[in-house]
Amino acid sequence: MTKKITIAIDGFSSTGKSTIAKQLAKKLEYIYVDTGAMYRAVTLYAMQQNYISETFFNSNELIADLDNISLSFTFNEQLGFAEMFLNGTNVEKEIRTIEVSKLVSKVAAISEIRKKLVKEQQEMGKNKGIVMDGRDIGTVVFPNAELKLFMTASADKRATRRYKELLDRGDKVKYEEILRNVQERDRIDSTREDSPLIKANDAIEFDNSDMGLKEQFERIMSLVNARI
Repeated sequence: MTKKITIAIDGFSSTGKSTIAKQLAKKLEYIYVDTGAMYRAVTLYAMQQNYISETFFNSNELIADLDNISLSFTFNEQLGFAEMFLNGTNVEKEIRTIEVSKLVSKVAAISEIRKKLVKEQQEMGKNKGIVMDGRDIGTVVFPNAELKLFMTASADKRATRRYKELLDRGDKVKYEEILRNVQERDRIDSTREDSPLIKANDAIEFDNSDMGLKEQFERIMSLVNARI
């Protein structure tokens, strides 16, 4: 019987972490967890409660309200992956907007929020057989993961990918706005005090700036097979 392992995928925004994580989970029949969706859902809740906007952030009120936030994933057979639910409501589309993207790094920098979500993430992966992507999976959530990847790409390439993705969804966005958002998220994620975005010492850095999805999947699957 093939042993099950934990696969931790970290890296900068819009590097395709979720895409490769979904592919691996499907191929291996593992559980896939998009931790970014969890932070985005908390951000959406904060927006709905008027705790945060581009001009203010009442973090204390959000922290005091954390017990009223319930997050869960429900597998969608038609899509082939689990969707994010916030307090029983499917918010998969709402959490992917540029408005949420602009604020999520600020929310994710709050220690009390990270503590709550990390605990939930560790519980999800206690039996291994999981692929999880985010910013601190290999450093904080699963420091003993058998395979750790750190995804990176140039800011321009990442902004271009995100721009096309949002346009295909029908969102009206400007490339310059997306590029600024990518750069600002990099700055906040890398400099926050609690669990900053850093490459784990035993993580494999993977630059996919000039790599197609097929080549990327094949190369990473070879790493997975070596660990299994």
